Amino acid sequence: MQDVVIVTGASSGIGAATARLLGAAGACVVVNYKSSKNLAEDVVAGVEAAGGRAIAVAADMGSEADILRMFDETDRAFGPPTGLVNNAGINGPKHRTAETYEFRETMDILAVNTVGVLIACREAIKRMSTKHGGKGGSIVNVSSIGALTGSPGRFIHYAGSKAAVDTMTKGLAVEVARDGIRVNAIRPGMVDTPIHAKAGQADRVREFAAQTPLGRAGLPEEVAEAIVWLLSNKASLVTGAVLDVMGAQR
Repeated sequence: MQDVVIVTGASSGIGAATARLLGAAGACVVVNYKSSKNLAEDVVAGVEAAGGRAIAVAADMGSEADILRMFDETDRAFGPPTGLVNNAGINGPKHRTAETYEFRETMDILAVNTVGVLIACREAIKRMSTKHGGKGGSIVNVSSIGALTGSPGRFIHYAGSKAAVDTMTKGLAVEVARDGIRVNAIRPGMVDTPIHAKAGQADRVREFAAQTPLGRAGLPEEVAEAIVWLLSNKASLVTGAVLDVMGAQR
């Protein structure tokens, strides 16, 4: 059976690297993006060049209607998914301290990073669950080192959204364990991706990478390897795990 994997936020960074690696494994990949159509189409081309099949699907992961449409398009193009990578995530545009948090910004972050993850898991479970006639599957949620540190003085709202991902991962894993579905998460540390610039920290990797235990930032491809392993049958006994992929950062 050919794997069908939805990767959210796959137009760049960890998501793009994951999609390409899945393509090399021969999977059918749904490359989700919100607005970067050209980048997403480049990832589709990369997946196909590697030996897989792919489509790009525009969907805002903070919108239930968009999430439902993304799954419907997946069903039509490739059939029900066997894998889901909840990688899409957003942060605020600048550092914040406790007295400056804004309601709308915080709710937007929670909509994508937390609620959207849960709704995407719901739709995947409906299709994967052996209880509902599915053939099983694997879900990997992308958390963050912020879930451990809380990101004080910077992004507590983002950190909280990712801590919720850790907790939901553990609960879902137990709930669907007898339905042929594994649910895991990874916690990346500092990874050289565009998210830093989007959060107003374009120089963060250059300035702080040398302070990490390994003396460098992680690469998206290194995180993608962990995600693809968790999706695969090689991780058949692994469910409910939150795997740190951060080079001993704390």
